[in-house]
Amino acid sequence: MTMTGYFTHPSFRLHEMTPGHPECPQRLDAIDDRLLIAGLDVVLDRRTATPAATSDIELAHDRMYVAAIRGLNAELKEAIAAGGADTLQIDPDTSINVHTWTAALHAAGAATDAVDAVLAGEFKTAFCAVRPPGHHATHNQSMGFCFFNNVAIAAKYALERHNLKRVAIVDFDVHHGNGTEDICKDDNRILMVSFYQHPFYPLDWKHSNSPNMVNLPVPAYTKGMDIREMIEAAWIPRLEEFKPELICISAGFDAHREDDMGQLGLVENDYAWITHRIMDVAKRHAQGRVVSCLEGGYVMSALGRSVEAHIRAMADV
Repeated sequence: MTMTGYFTHPSFRLHEMTPGHPECPQRLDAIDDRLLIAGLDVVLDRRTATPAATSDIELAHDRMYVAAIRGLNAELKEAIAAGGADTLQIDPDTSINVHTWTAALHAAGAATDAVDAVLAGEFKTAFCAVRPPGHHATHNQSMGFCFFNNVAIAAKYALERHNLKRVAIVDFDVHHGNGTEDICKDDNRILMVSFYQHPFYPLDWKHSNSPNMVNLPVPAYTKGMDIREMIEAAWIPRLEEFKPELICISAGFDAHREDDMGQLGLVENDYAWITHRIMDVAKRHAQGRVVSCLEGGYVMSALGRSVEAHIRAMADV
């Protein structure tokens, strides 16, 4: 058993897009409730995330894009003061309220704080219970509930601020981490491995042919054992060859068979197995260092159980 850092912030529960939106504050309540019931607080060191510096966010995002998100926050505040709506729509499924900017800064900050703590040896592993999620946010565009790409920022931060040579990104969300691909393609210091349902959101995304991307599109109704075989065949050899010094995880749990956001068939044991395989690679090449950031997962019970399985595997309990 090892202590795992658990990074979160109160602002994550204040960011809300629209009533009834699936990416809702209650997701964090479901996780906390499950971890409490499971008795996992004994292996968690809870930390309050600090806001990321804009200079660190700009390692992954265009400076003008970051300024535009800040500007939208100011525009919304002015609109509310004038009696306008309390949310501002960015695309059909993504909007901001007055707390979104602060939450997005702290979500990216949770990721960089976790990198700092893990690389300083305070923990081997860390989980960032964050909202908004990040892996659809491209270099210069917010989409798919995402504003800043927390995992891409973490990877770039580890490379630029801590002078690592190789960072791996693992993405097991049901949706493709198109934003992460956009930001990290052709950066040979990063290896990204993922699986995702296809065809699925984002439907119009054009995949790169970058050699540092190992993307596994799978059809709807693919089950966990099939995913495990693909991971053994495609992810693990590339990760072993790459020898990452740190592994960052885009931890989306919407590939669970109970989650109606997608149509894949994973269960908690699959998430535990995937995490154990990631930990095996991390122990061999990265001194066991793993930073995981919450992405999707929208059915509360399945989300809580899956995060429990994920953290148990990271903490070796």
